[in-house]
Amino acid sequence: MLGREVLGLEEVVRAKRPPRMPLVLTPAEVAAILGQLEGTLRLMASLMYGAGLRLLECCHLRVKDIDFARREITVRDGKGRKDRVTPLPERLSEALRAHLERVGRQHRAELGAGLGGVELPDALARKYPSATRDWAWQWVFPGSRLYTVPGTGERRRHHLHESVVQRAFKVAVRLARVAKPASCHSMRHSFATHLLEAGYDIRTIQELLGHSDVATTMIYTHVLNRGGRGVRSPLDLLAEMAGRRGLAVDEAARPESDRARPCRPPVGLGPNEVRCGFASPQPRGPKASSQGDATRPSYGHSDEQTSPARPPPRPSR
Repeated sequence: MLGREVLGLEEVVRAKRPPRMPLVLTPAEVAAILGQLEGTLRLMASLMYGAGLRLLECCHLRVKDIDFARREITVRDGKGRKDRVTPLPERLSEALRAHLERVGRQHRAELGAGLGGVELPDALARKYPSATRDWAWQWVFPGSRLYTVPGTGERRRHHLHESVVQRAFKVAVRLARVAKPASCHSMRHSFATHLLEAGYDIRTIQELLGHSDVATTMIYTHVLNRGGRGVRSPLDLLAEMAGRRGLAVDEAARPESDRARPCRPPVGLGPNEVRCGFASPQPRGPKASSQGDATRPSYGHSDEQTSPARPPPRPSR
């Protein structure tokens, strides 16, 4: 096909990806998973849930991106190369301060050893050569080992690799006995869903997540329907109907014609004359008087068909 002109592609319709529902964790499941993590990994998972960060956005955080005074986190160069501001959870302020103090001590020790450089975005390293060792540009979550820059031979420290967080999160989900294939991105889904449940505006959540179109954020509104687009299951309605009638759910589900009728004889009749609502055949013997037949109540269910009165027999000659 190289060098040949292909015609008719202008009218071809591009295939669309079918919509998928995001996996959302309940607050109890989030707490159970966080309880299985420790140290830096727990702090990162808490930030992903508390600030709605993606995994790489959390790994790429630098010291200058965290503002404790305004309690906000600035996400730089996120998905689509967009910047946004998201809230810093107040419960994580003290833990994050203590974590940055440990990272600062490690950075000062590396500066004394002639190290302490990090990678800068774009061409800032050429514009500001000394900024590679500046505290403001250091990673919030640095890696445990140094690496050598190809070509220059400089020793630097990269951020914590995302696969370390993914493996630890997978183990935490298994230990928490959460029966869902949750991943690190499920924390971001849960962040948006729980804010919607709390009554926050969809436009505000769109800005916090960094979505260009509100239609992308609208996918999280499925949880507000409370199952099946807000429709209550008829089985739940059946339980309420059975409770009002004093019946069990299984008894109320049966039709009227199949339910057992109470075997109670009417007032004034013996137990052998009526059986479960149906009149039994009359015993053989002299017929009852016309007055007794007139006063006998009728219950609409009789085995004998009522026949018209016969004329008296003619006298024999």
